[in-house]
Amino acid sequence: MPAYNIADIAMALGADAVGDLSIVITAAAEPSMAGPADLALAMDPKYASDLAEGGAQAALLWPDADWRSMGLKAAIFTPRGRIAMAGLSVLLDHGPQIAAGIDPMTHIHPSARIGMGAHIGPFVSIGADVQIGAGARIASHVSIGVGTCIGDNALILQGAHLGARLVIGDRFICQAGAVVGADGFSFVTADKSGVEEIRQTLGHRDDLRAQSWVRIHSLGSVKIGDDVELGANVAIDRGTVRDTVIGSGTKLDNLVHVGHNVEIGRDCLLCGQVGIAGSARLGDRVVLAGQCGVNDNIFVGDDVIAGGGTKIFTNAPAGRVLLGYPAVKMATQIELNKATRRLPRLFAQVQNLQETVTKLLDKQFR
Repeated sequence: MPAYNIADIAMALGADAVGDLSIVITAAAEPSMAGPADLALAMDPKYASDLAEGGAQAALLWPDADWRSMGLKAAIFTPRGRIAMAGLSVLLDHGPQIAAGIDPMTHIHPSARIGMGAHIGPFVSIGADVQIGAGARIASHVSIGVGTCIGDNALILQGAHLGARLVIGDRFICQAGAVVGADGFSFVTADKSGVEEIRQTLGHRDDLRAQSWVRIHSLGSVKIGDDVELGANVAIDRGTVRDTVIGSGTKLDNLVHVGHNVEIGRDCLLCGQVGIAGSARLGDRVVLAGQCGVNDNIFVGDDVIAGGGTKIFTNAPAGRVLLGYPAVKMATQIELNKATRRLPRLFAQVQNLQETVTKLLDKQFR
């Protein structure tokens, strides 16, 4: 179990600390649940009252907090709490328990090359001509396909499946159950399909006819930059001809689906259940909240932010903040929501007016 004193933690965070700096910390906790060996996370004044419910000796606090009045023996001050939490989480993370070396129940093709310092668990399958950089940590039941190249310091967790000919950068983190490099969802009919017809007419169909789907195989692969993290059960399809691309620094939450030929820029953040349809392109620093959807063959510009459940059907210019189905400017959608809530009252007012007018007309023509 990691253990650090207050002085060590403050130095690692680049933060100021006061009080008894020798107190040893083994975990972080919410203020009301913190014990003597926990660092209470109370980075905002609204959490100050919760400290009295717990038993913490030390806390992570906002600047200039009156730590003595809170009954603490030590405090670390941080102007930006969540950044401090990020650093603290690195210190206190136990990490996956993967023994050093290569488990004897793992199969590695003789032509594969594994870098120094590998930790590879049981029942891993590593195919021909695979290259894995130094410091890899690979948990059980992972499979890595032929010709895939992975950079240094990768962490690949249980049951992840990485397909053939992938190119993945350094410090790759892949959570359990992710699948990278599955075939794209590409099918065509011998004659123009109903889907193609509807795309052109937006609803009209001349006739209905039996059609069968012919599979288009995926000849491309997937390229992933440095410092990319994939959540549990992420699915990234290989390209049809050109590669699917994920830019450096991009983070994908659980259950995100990236279709074939998609290009995602640097430092994007895609939250749970986001779906990106084939051949869409996302710029840099795009943030898509949970359950957002992006239509195929469109472009979402740099620094776009989309609220939860937004469906983007057309190109989105750089810097736009979007919300709704279909996506519009967030301010516009908020006004639409307000107007929708007012509709019942408006209908009642109109009905009252109709009744009043009817009574007046009846009285006039009697």
